[in-house]
Amino acid sequence: MPVLSMGGSLSDGTLLCFLTACLLAMGPVVEAGGGRRERHNILLILTDDQDLVLGGMTPMKKTQVLIGQSGASFANAFAVTPLCCPSRSSILTGCYPHNHLVRNNSLDGNCSSQAWQKFQEPFTFPVYLQKQGYQTFYAGKYLNQYGDPKAGGVQHIPMGWNYWLGLVGNSKYHNYPLSANGHEEKHGERYEEDYLTDLLTNRSLEFLQKTSHLPFLMVLATPASHSPWTAAPHYKSAYSTIKAPRTGSFNVHGKDKHWLVRQAKTPMSNTSIEFLDNVYRERWQTLLSVDDMVTTVLGQLESLGLLSSTYVFYTSDHGYHVGQFSLPIDKRQLYEFDIRVPLLVRGPGIKPNQTRLEPILNIDLGPTFLDIAGIDVSQTHMDGQSFLPLLVNKTRNSSWRSDFLVEYTGEGSGGRDPKCPSLGPGVSQCFPDCVCEDAFNNTYACVRTLSPINLQYCEFADTQAFVEVYNMTSDPHQLLNIAKTVDPSLLEQMNQRLIKFQACSGASCRS
Repeated sequence: MPVLSMGGSLSDGTLLCFLTACLLAMGPVVEAGGGRRERHNILLILTDDQDLVLGGMTPMKKTQVLIGQSGASFANAFAVTPLCCPSRSSILTGCYPHNHLVRNNSLDGNCSSQAWQKFQEPFTFPVYLQKQGYQTFYAGKYLNQYGDPKAGGVQHIPMGWNYWLGLVGNSKYHNYPLSANGHEEKHGERYEEDYLTDLLTNRSLEFLQKTSHLPFLMVLATPASHSPWTAAPHYKSAYSTIKAPRTGSFNVHGKDKHWLVRQAKTPMSNTSIEFLDNVYRERWQTLLSVDDMVTTVLGQLESLGLLSSTYVFYTSDHGYHVGQFSLPIDKRQLYEFDIRVPLLVRGPGIKPNQTRLEPILNIDLGPTFLDIAGIDVSQTHMDGQSFLPLLVNKTRNSSWRSDFLVEYTGEGSGGRDPKCPSLGPGVSQCFPDCVCEDAFNNTYACVRTLSPINLQYCEFADTQAFVEVYNMTSDPHQLLNIAKTVDPSLLEQMNQRLIKFQACSGASCRS
């Protein structure tokens, strides 16, 4: 992909100030025993709504070669909550939602609110790395309400970032404003100048060309594969015959599930299925530009002699569903298709062609970045743990976690949804055929355990105290809720584990 000429690039004067400050702040990373170790760069490529379960990595052929085959692929990577702003807040803070207190994608739900900026942003991973002498660069989607005038507008630059290019609001591909170091930068509809995925790529190249002698942290947060699914012109005809997978729980009624899932209409209409096929195809088309981004950025790192000293992480904020249990399109649910994410990592000391089976959470990313920079995560508030020892084979599998928490706070409307008046108040994300994807009482917490048993146990905060339990070995598509047939002693054991998880903080979340 060619490097495009973009407006609003880093000025040499601004960059010189950043570099001088960083050089003054830098000191050697000292290991136990007084030795020094090399400072490694960190690159995180974060996609939006990219699933793993439904084949979301299929378009990423070059990415799988350049990162996965050159390093490690994690088959059991999870988001601790399946919604954009709470999940991204977990990535930034290394904390479960009950500790960072972001409930949903609204300001009232603490998404990029003034309270978040005051009490959480000072403890995000870039703040620690910047203090350690890293030059930090963020480009793309941050949190869904970023840039809202009620929360500082585009003038607010989140703590920890030397160079800031934040998307205002939710994912778009054209016709969006950015905050370029606190100044609004408007973009229109011209592909060559405005297509966001390519713009992020090119701004990252500019940054790398001017900061190649410093340890850096770079985050590229793409709009793909989030709606409105606008593909680059040369990819609009790709995957013309592909359809949403008809396997597993597709177009299957969730007869023994929480009421929100049971209300979906099965079988879906031919019109609905055609819509889902189009969405599925367009999501893949947007990801092809991300595949190009990976190729281009890693090529630049190689040409600058930096690739061998850079840890590269590729993941998504959460999964997605397209017709599973006859729910149209969204995330927010407790099932594997919404909580599993891709995770590929390459870098110094990582052997190629590894497939790791340990459960890795998005709250582990921040601690891992800190570990790479020589920072002790036990001295922070983070709930996650560094998986760097797994990557470089310095720990035994038996010492890793076997279970974890997934939690979500449902979101609804105070009034009746005009598309779905029969369901009454309290629902949201409703489609014209009166299928709603969320509700106030779609609030749940789950224990997901992978060993010694492969199980998911979930409790809903509703008037029924509804419970869902799945044997993930015999029922990987979660078709049969066994809550009423499983041994009651197991339910009690899982309930007690859930109570402990919901009260955990920091080290107690890792024990």
